[in-house]
Amino acid sequence: MEGSQKSNTGLKVGLGILLVLFLGTAFYTSKLYNDKQENEKVLTNEKQQVMNDLNNMAKDYDEAIAESEIKNQDLIEARNRIQVLMDSLKVSQNSVGSLWRYKKKYLALQEEMDVLLAENDRLKVENKYLATSLDSTQTQLAERTMFTDSLLVQNTELSTVVKDAAALQTVGLVGMGVIERSSGKQIPTERARRSDKIKVCFTVAKNMLAEAGDKELYVQVIDPKNNVLGSNDQIEFEDQILNYSLISRFNYENKNLNICEYINELDDSKFETGRYTVNVFNEKELISSTEFELK
Repeated sequence: MEGSQKSNTGLKVGLGILLVLFLGTAFYTSKLYNDKQENEKVLTNEKQQVMNDLNNMAKDYDEAIAESEIKNQDLIEARNRIQVLMDSLKVSQNSVGSLWRYKKKYLALQEEMDVLLAENDRLKVENKYLATSLDSTQTQLAERTMFTDSLLVQNTELSTVVKDAAALQTVGLVGMGVIERSSGKQIPTERARRSDKIKVCFTVAKNMLAEAGDKELYVQVIDPKNNVLGSNDQIEFEDQILNYSLISRFNYENKNLNICEYINELDDSKFETGRYTVNVFNEKELISSTEFELK
């Protein structure tokens, strides 16, 4: 009888220990889950804050461009760079490392904007002063022309400084369908069924800070059904896997370089009708994006 009581006591103690361990494990698991949810919420909020900051910066550029009496290419190109960064941020992963990189790019764009808008304001003030202070004499007209030319030279020099300070970029990205004759002649077309190839063209911008030599960019063409056309190969970076249509390889000599690449139609089908997206990546960084439609 006494042995039975001891056995029952030991069983109760053992069950008590198991219950404590179970409750402790459940509490720890719940805490990990709550911490993960909280971290996701914080990252999402910070990502939205960066997006809001970029939107505000884009609005500042839009106002400056609208107010400028003379088309300021520096402001337009800077505004386009912000749009590219916003498009990339929308599809980026919610991670501390990814968000930090976007914040660094935002801060760099903020510094660039301060310089460009300050210069733009200075030019507007000086041009206004010229308009009100110069009279109609030939001598004064010649002085105004010389001074305006000087301002344009300064503006061009500022554009060169900004571009040289930036990483390798592409501009003028376009995509289109083409009909290819037996002679090799190509005819642009908006018809999906008549397209023999998709043609992608862009310009690698001049950058004196970039090292000259063999370079490569990844071109991604996505059809209306969200398929990656071309080779659809993959390359893995630190925290990202990129599916690309082709690798554009070229020899870079620190000056503008025009490049065109082609995507052939599928062996068993024609191109789909609808909207196509073209992206250009420098390693894992999206540097240019555009869309076109085949009917």
